Formats: sequence, structure tokens, C-alpha cells
Amino acid sequence: MQPHSDDDTATRTALITGASRGIGRATAVAFAAAGYRVAVHYSSASAAAEETLGLLDGSGHIAVSGDLASTTAGPGIVSGAVDRLGRLDVLVNNAAVGPTEQNRHRITEDTFEQWEAAWRDMVQVNLIGTAHLSWAFARHLIDSGRPGAIVSVGSRGAFRGEPDYPAYGAGKAGLHAFSQSMAIALAPHGISVTAVAPGFVSSERQLGKLNGPAGDEIRSQSPFGRVGTPEEVASTIVHLASPEAAWCSGTVVDINGSSYVHP
Repeated sequence: MQPHSDDDTATRTALITGASRGIGRATAVAFAAAGYRVAVHYSSASAAAEETLGLLDGSGHIAVSGDLASTTAGPGIVSGAVDRLGRLDVLVNNAAVGPTEQNRHRITEDTFEQWEAAWRDMVQVNLIGTAHLSWAFARHLIDSGRPGAIVSVGSRGAFRGEPDYPAYGAGKAGLHAFSQSMAIALAPHGISVTAVAPGFVSSERQLGKLNGPAGDEIRSQSPFGRVGTPEEVASTIVHLASPEAAWCSGTVVDINGSSYVHP
């Protein structure tokens, strides 16, 4: 699929947050392969972001840093990408604080201090930081008078629940709802807004679980007997960001291999 633009002389551009590894890296690679110029966002992993840049087809790609835990990072990330690329057409909200052994927060076990810290960290990055970034990106398009697309990476956990990581599940559910609200608000400006809800994905962060004692159980959650790949998620994101998929605005797309089916 070749990218299209309201300006045939301009190559479309995409800002991918959290693109130094995993789904974000695969998404950056997929957009570059489709002919986009890509802004690879990272928080602190500058070396990994440079590795991502080295994997991208074409030229003119950049790396841009910014910590979404900061309440003011969003506008700076967008303006930094625009200054160097000249414009932005697509935003992929992928950066997130994911579940780890260190940030597990069971309501039956944690102290209030541990509980509050987990909620603050996850919701700030996964929902509030993403909302601020989306505001800056949307205003860039509106002020430029151009259409575009926002695709946010949610989670299967928003639907089935995350009892060990309730802040993660709630934040991703909020991200789905935010995307649907923005789809309605931004449609008059020609901006489509969608989200994807991946199940378990074989990213670098999950390899320990997949290679450990829980690996077989995780793979058995899908009737396909495996987990998804970052590339499978990335291909769906690229399609949703294309002008051809604008009529999908407001959609949350499950990418979980039938591991969880909901109404």
C-alpha cells in the first residue's frame, strides 16, 4: 500500500511514540516500508532508537525524545518532529508503561503508597500523556488545514480485566474511550481516530514470560496456539492510518487471535 496525501508533492509523515523497540519499532519499520518519513520517538533509550532508525527503508527519518510522564512533554514532542520533518500526517500513540514484576499492584496485597504510585505512573503515561500528545498533534493538523490520522495502541486487558495491573487495564480502557471521543470531535476536520487492542505479543519485553513456565499457557489462550507478533499489530496500524481506512474512525480493532472475544 502506497501512502496518499492531500499534497501529492509531499511524502506523508508519521510520528511513532515508544518506537525504540517492540510494537513501536515494528510500526516504524512498516510505515517506512510504505513510503512514509518516520519520527521515531523515545524517552530515554536513545541507542535503541538509533537502532530502529537503522532498520527503516528510505531516508529522511528522525529520532525525537520526550518523557510522556511529564505533563508538558506532548507539545514539545510534536513541535520537535514538525520542525525537522516539516509536517506530520499520522500519530501512533504506542508509548506506555507496561506490566512488569516491579509494578504489579494487587489491591489485596499492596500498601496504599505502592497502589498510588502504580496508578500515577501508568495513568500519567498511558492515558494523560497520550491525550496531551494527541491534542498537540490534532491542533497542528487543524491549524494547517490538513487531514490526518491518530491510531492508539490499547490492550485486550481493557476488555477482559487486569487484576494484577488494574491501573494498566483502566488506562487502556480510558484510551479506547478517548479515541472514540476524539473520533467524533475531529471528524469535521478530516482527522480519523482509531485504536487497536492487541493481546499477548512476542515483543522483547515478553520473551522472558514466553520462554518460561507460563509460556505454554499463554500460547494456549489463542485457538491458533501462539501469540501475536509486533509485525501483525504494525500492519493493522498502517492500514488504519491510511486515507483508505478513514471510514473506520471510531473503531477499536481487536488483534488477539481470538484469545478473548467480547460483544
